[in-house]
Amino acid sequence: MAGAIVSLAVERISDLLIHEAVFLKDVKDQVESLKAELKRMECFLKDADRNPDQDERFCNRVSEIRDLAYDAEDVIESFILECAHQGGFQGIIKRFTSIFTKPFHLHKIGVQVKVIQIKLKNISKCLPAYEISGEGEGSSSISRVQQRLRRTFSHVEEEDVISLGVSIKDVLAQLMTEDDRPHAVVSIVGMGGIGKTTLARTVYKHIYVRRHFDCLAWVSISQQCKPGEVLLDVLMKVQHERASIDNLNENQLVKRLSNVLKEKQYLIVFDDIWRSEDWDILKPAFPRGKKGSKFLFTTRNKNVAIVADPCNSPIELPFLTDDESWKLFRSKAFPRNKIGSHACLEEFEKFGRQMVKKCGGLPLAIVVLGGLLATKHSLVQWEMNDLPYHLKPCFLYLSHYPEDWEISKKELIQLWIAEGFIPPSLESTEILMEDIGEQFLEELINRSLVQVVKRDYTGINVKTCRMHDLLRDLCIEKAREEKFLEIIQPPLTEFNVTLEKFMLRRIAIHPSKRHVSLKGEHLKLRSLLLFQNAELIKLHISECKNFKFLRVLNLVRRDVDKWHVSSEIGNLHHLRYLKMQGNQIILPHTIGQLKSLHTLYLQWGSKLVIPNVLFKLERLRHILLYARGSKSFCSNNVQTLKYIVVDRELIENNMVLRLTNIQRLGLVFNRRKDVKPILMLLIKLHRLRSLYMEFYLGPISISSSDLELLSQCHHLSKLELRGEIKEDLCPSHHVSKFLPPNIVKLTLCSSKMVHDPMGVLKKLPCLRILRLRDNAYVGTKMVCSIHGFPQLDSLEMISLRELKEWEIEEGAMPRLRSLYFNDIYNLKMIPEGLRYITTLQELKLTDMRRSLEEKIQVKNGTKGEDFYKVRHIPSIQIR
Repeated sequence: MAGAIVSLAVERISDLLIHEAVFLKDVKDQVESLKAELKRMECFLKDADRNPDQDERFCNRVSEIRDLAYDAEDVIESFILECAHQGGFQGIIKRFTSIFTKPFHLHKIGVQVKVIQIKLKNISKCLPAYEISGEGEGSSSISRVQQRLRRTFSHVEEEDVISLGVSIKDVLAQLMTEDDRPHAVVSIVGMGGIGKTTLARTVYKHIYVRRHFDCLAWVSISQQCKPGEVLLDVLMKVQHERASIDNLNENQLVKRLSNVLKEKQYLIVFDDIWRSEDWDILKPAFPRGKKGSKFLFTTRNKNVAIVADPCNSPIELPFLTDDESWKLFRSKAFPRNKIGSHACLEEFEKFGRQMVKKCGGLPLAIVVLGGLLATKHSLVQWEMNDLPYHLKPCFLYLSHYPEDWEISKKELIQLWIAEGFIPPSLESTEILMEDIGEQFLEELINRSLVQVVKRDYTGINVKTCRMHDLLRDLCIEKAREEKFLEIIQPPLTEFNVTLEKFMLRRIAIHPSKRHVSLKGEHLKLRSLLLFQNAELIKLHISECKNFKFLRVLNLVRRDVDKWHVSSEIGNLHHLRYLKMQGNQIILPHTIGQLKSLHTLYLQWGSKLVIPNVLFKLERLRHILLYARGSKSFCSNNVQTLKYIVVDRELIENNMVLRLTNIQRLGLVFNRRKDVKPILMLLIKLHRLRSLYMEFYLGPISISSSDLELLSQCHHLSKLELRGEIKEDLCPSHHVSKFLPPNIVKLTLCSSKMVHDPMGVLKKLPCLRILRLRDNAYVGTKMVCSIHGFPQLDSLEMISLRELKEWEIEEGAMPRLRSLYFNDIYNLKMIPEGLRYITTLQELKLTDMRRSLEEKIQVKNGTKGEDFYKVRHIPSIQIR
């Protein structure tokens, strides 16, 4: 890993030589010389990484090299800062010709660079005495890695669940018994990695369980059990009304929970509960419920299960046999052939079985090992089973997220880029750094080191992911060991966290549900990562010069109505990622000094004031805000631009065409006449995939004919139109006639369409997700006809307040899996045709007519008159 750190330093120095040439021109030779020395060390460390089992002196040398790489970055960036900030950005030429300034700065960096070079050369003289065994790329031995992987992945596919059949039946049998006693607990017991969570999830999703219980909730407990958060989590899942419960204290939570559950037969799953004391605290909050209500535990501690319910015998999971282990490993390590079985060359089996034996029959260890070896195609490669060089910092960086955190793929990749893990040198006109980041993440997923939580609207690409908690523990340990990142979790008794100069360069703050104050200074801080209730964090930072090397910063202020952001923020010359959240945000002019900024993300409530200086930030790639002055953002680096009010400047001189790399664009129109000219330009932006258009035209409506050019945007796959759209009298000019043919996700909001849109929308061949919101359609009847919507996976209808009748013909929406109704109060009944859609997995109803809900429910064993229409749907949620 030290080699990867040095590699990052080399790339960073290369980046500085390119983008900060005006500052470094007089010391270029010295910096290039230092870079070359570091590059030589990087090559040595790549070899050293293959064999970590060296003596203490050798490890100290490696640590010294890593620290010198960090120092090298600090020296060069500090020099740039001093040059850049002396006299402001307008005086660059004058500064560099000053007979007073120039010698001082040159001498200072020259001395510091020379000191680092001497230290590196002294280290290199000692290195030949330490022989490195050449086992190829990879460091940890299999047994060493697998001993530390002791908990199951919850996302293991059902097809890869080995030898759980009997256990599933045992759990179901205990869950389905009509125990007439409070707090009946069924427990799955076993060591980490044995398959407890996998079994529990399989049972939790089982159709029999879904139909048997009135309501269900799954809560992950882990080692840090926080009763208030657990109860809130359960209540949210059984009541679904977040707004009404956010401000409840613990006593109110208990009372509300009791009221919700007391008349229901419920199932609550507590995954990974460690201590009996935790259950003792939680138990009084849950009412007796209807006969047959149950709790399902997964735990490593058998005593927890026995104490929780002596009447039920814990279900203990056995280790996999050698054959079962080999079967699971083979499914992960070898690609499938056309007939669905797993190909495995004989030459691999003997060696593979030897490695699998070291996993001790633990499914997690086997899955990870199989994932590590899945891309290796020779026996020699199988012996090189650790992470590739470029993935090591990306993997360690995941450790900063809290346990069970759902990670946004877009945010993660933007952070990787800001940290320098994806070097600009890899970018070309064909492939962007973000594309490389996607590849890196897919590699980690393929190795089973990262779990996919959600796919995006395409159904293929990752939207969110998470890291299994045992791998996260391993990752945190390694990150500390490599001086890569540290996590600060303030104890409940502490309010203040003081940042100190001896702390690591990357710090993640994980506060509890109380205010935490950050104070102090940290001159070498690179990243300040704030997660979990970031609004509770108060920053007492008077001068940003105390954090002058900062690259990543997430700031939140909820304690003031108007947030006048300090002009000191302009001192963060190396900042690449800035996220700010507040009610009213007023930015200073010095924001224009953040010329290294890649991502600017502003979340505001009522007002946002942005000075017209953002055009100076030429390296911006992702901009999420709401602003006028569009010329500020017309750069070929921009990939995300949301949301911009269209004005005359944006149209004049074809400025939009400068956005050659734009992929996601959000536009707000105040004038009807601007729509066609903008669409004419968007047709030529071939990277554009996602488009948002909002129309604030007052009494004037946009016409469907104004949107005709949309049909020529063949590259678009995601489209949202918000605002009233006047339909022409001619049916051929129906707005939906002009939608791009390749649309995969479509959202229509407040369109007020009079004609039933389903007759046209059904013909879109690629449509997977359709959302109709806030009177998108104001007719009273809707028809989905046979063979319509061939690819539709998800349909969401919200606040279609005039809709009274919905007809579904047999053969319509043959692939629909998710259906969501909200506030369609005039709809009298669920359509008859719903029973023909056998693919439906999930039906959600919120704020619907009470009589409609009662018709599809089962109460006291009596089925509603329309229950037959929905009985095939595994998950039905009524709020």
